[in-house]
Amino acid sequence: MGFEGEVWRLMRQEDLLGEIVIDEADFPWLNGRFVPTPMFGEVRPWFDESPALMEAEEYERFEDSYDRIAGTLSLVAPSGPVAEFLLHITDDRAWFRWIDEPFDDA
Repeated sequence: MGFEGEVWRLMRQEDLLGEIVIDEADFPWLNGRFVPTPMFGEVRPWFDESPALMEAEEYERFEDSYDRIAGTLSLVAPSGPVAEFLLHITDDRAWFRWIDEPFDDA
């Protein structure tokens, strides 16, 4: 799969929060340079909090924290929005995985 060079967008409704320029693909994970817009500053604390919770092995709090990201933001592939994603952003690096179909919560 030729993901390298693709640009994925992080959105909050119609607002662009940043772009991820893919420079490494280790399927199912994609990695890239994250280029934030000024609006990203409003949600940056969410991305700072989630890895700290994982490192502290506070998995339930991580899930609650990450639900805020997944419930508020969207990840848009070059072909359009993805249904579900797990996204991490640290400094100017982003790594994520996604699926095209929503999770079955049943």
